Amino acid sequence: MHCPFCQHEDTRVIDSRLAEDGATVRRRRECEHCGERFNTFENAELKLPIIVKSDDRRENFDEGKLHVSFERALQKRPVASDDLQAAVRAIMHELRKRGDREVPSRQVGELVMRELKKLDQVGYVRFASVYRRFEDVQAFREEIERLERDLPELQGLQLPLLEAKGDKGKKPT
Repeated sequence: MHCPFCQHEDTRVIDSRLAEDGATVRRRRECEHCGERFNTFENAELKLPIIVKSDDRRENFDEGKLHVSFERALQKRPVASDDLQAAVRAIMHELRKRGDREVPSRQVGELVMRELKKLDQVGYVRFASVYRRFEDVQAFREEIERLERDLPELQGLQLPLLEAKGDKGKKPT
């Protein structure tokens, strides 16, 4: 590796450590010519699939778009940014693991919904309302009922999405 200070061709590795949950190697280097020290980061270059849109356009996978989708769905919700990052990483890991060269955008949307369902019920319904193009209140109601049926294990971990009929006006305990 060339020295970023003097452009000399030889640098030596002084120390190597894992960073970012083991996905990156951080190397401390020293230039043999000028003695300056600097860090380099080594990542495995893993290709993510091309995303096939509903109109058959193809786009490179964009982690930023995925992140924005989560942020919009979870806006003003009590979800830690670390949890949001973990959800984005889980989706990217799933896409890499599949090994497909192309993936329909609908499959990415389903993965986002799966992760949002674990993170926050309100965020899940927000995303689902746009993703599934709800046309009326009945569509919202059906999705909420489906969510409540599918997630008995999350009871108590998140705030309830809707108040029970007899709970109006009562403060949560």
